[in-house]
Amino acid sequence: MASETSPEAGRPSGSPSRLEKLAAHYPVIIIGGGINGCGLFRDLNAQGVNCLLLDRQDFCSGASASPSRLIHGGIKYLETGEFRLVRQSARERNLLLQNAPHYVKPLETVLPVYSWWGGIIPSIRRFLGLKTKMNDRGAAITEVGLLLYDLFGRHFRTMPRHRMLLRKSALKAMPDLNRKIIAAGIYYEGRVTHSERLALELILDGSADNPGSLALNHAVPVGTADGGIEIRDALTGRTAVVKADIVINAGGAWIDAVNADLGIASRHMGGNKGSHIIVRNERLVDALDGRMIYFGSADGRVNLLYPFMGNVLVGSTDIPIEDPDDAVCSDEERTYLVSVTREVFPEIEIQPEEIVMTYCGVRPLPRSEGMDPGLVSRDHSIAEDTLPGTQIPVYSLIGGKWTTFRGFAEEAADLVLKRLGHARRKSTENLPIGGGTGFPADAAAMERVIDALASVGGRSRETTARSIERYGMRASDLMRTLEATRAMPLTSLPDFELAELHWICRNEMVEHLDDLLFRRTEVALSGRMSLEVIRETAGIAAGFLGWETDRQEREVADVIALCSKSNIALG
Repeated sequence: MASETSPEAGRPSGSPSRLEKLAAHYPVIIIGGGINGCGLFRDLNAQGVNCLLLDRQDFCSGASASPSRLIHGGIKYLETGEFRLVRQSARERNLLLQNAPHYVKPLETVLPVYSWWGGIIPSIRRFLGLKTKMNDRGAAITEVGLLLYDLFGRHFRTMPRHRMLLRKSALKAMPDLNRKIIAAGIYYEGRVTHSERLALELILDGSADNPGSLALNHAVPVGTADGGIEIRDALTGRTAVVKADIVINAGGAWIDAVNADLGIASRHMGGNKGSHIIVRNERLVDALDGRMIYFGSADGRVNLLYPFMGNVLVGSTDIPIEDPDDAVCSDEERTYLVSVTREVFPEIEIQPEEIVMTYCGVRPLPRSEGMDPGLVSRDHSIAEDTLPGTQIPVYSLIGGKWTTFRGFAEEAADLVLKRLGHARRKSTENLPIGGGTGFPADAAAMERVIDALASVGGRSRETTARSIERYGMRASDLMRTLEATRAMPLTSLPDFELAELHWICRNEMVEHLDDLLFRRTEVALSGRMSLEVIRETAGIAAGFLGWETDRQEREVADVIALCSKSNIALG
């Protein structure tokens, strides 16, 4: 095994060429590289519209990196009468299972039920928009909800319909469940194995579709000048002014702050923070047996836990917050998430040291003063403002969620196309995403692909299968790179090769070490961070990206600080 750098030439990170690539004018500037901005970037590029996408940090590093990582129809929205949202969400879930099968997978879901008739009156009150605590969803309500859910998910159906299990059958399937249950509803949702990479692939697809567009991470709009937007490269401090016909504010929870930087006073956004914990507990993994538990807790919230990268993901809280930059998972939230897990599995106790990571993000919800956080709509809308001193519209993308990003992007793109006088020339409805293009449809086809790519890369079937799991069919490009190199596994991460990290740095816009460890790879998310990992990967990135020694040390220090914020114990 080896961790030394390769003689392969790298590239200087944050070089002046980043801003030199900018055109003087783009029909559309998109500010915010979360999932809404990435989805719109791909859609507009598919229509041949030149776009500039900017994110002040890394793509998908804000709220879009902090969800429950579900692709779901939103069964709980039935309680608030948001049938349109449920219908769209279920449809988009099914499309993502089709278009991104490398990252979006079916997830069998269990709804524990503790009574036959509980929740009927509260459900009626909540449906009417009245305040009420919903802490018991009985078998009758659950069955009606699942029947409706099947109905709304009938388009492009990719998963089985629901079924109800009585107590004996439910406990036989999951013996560690709370024995107070009287039944369990079984239905299917989707999960996204690596949401950050899915968002990145939308950018890569858009850039490939239209070379006239550009996506820049770590680039900040700092104001207006000469009728355009002044942009500062956060890596070099250099600035440039770019003009546009339309500005899209896809800043999520930061939308009002972005508008303020542009000289626009707006109060579009509210925001609730949601925290999650990632737990390494073998008994809990075994108890779930590949399933998600989606349950109403005693305090009336809806929570979940499911297997995630060999561990268990538990979420989430829902707490109003003013400044999204202040969002962290508090000690109280960690304690809460541990305690609600015991409501489902009373005999399984999570120890503090078993929490390998926490994360927290702010949901980009519309402003709704005084409303119960759980009742604020997760639907989306578009607000229009004007860039000061011009007639240039600024459209703010409010709300939305991971599951519906494609549909939201389509709505926003159609608005932009109408304003520009362009016709839509391609639908994204059945358009594969990134490594989902040509992904094997069944196990037999997968075996053939593994054999073929293993012969190309000169690597074992195990290594090849792991690469397909990480990158989908983009693994074919990686295998061609590996073919020209000898195998050099990392000392601290033996399942990664030196050439693999170089391939990521070369092709996936890595500018900082945390880009590599938290978003381009699953190292942080899978709970495998350590000082050895940080220092070894920093040396590799420095060699490829041309970092001097002081820059490399800063990158190491920044990742250690981020690990502390995420409650990652480095040992």
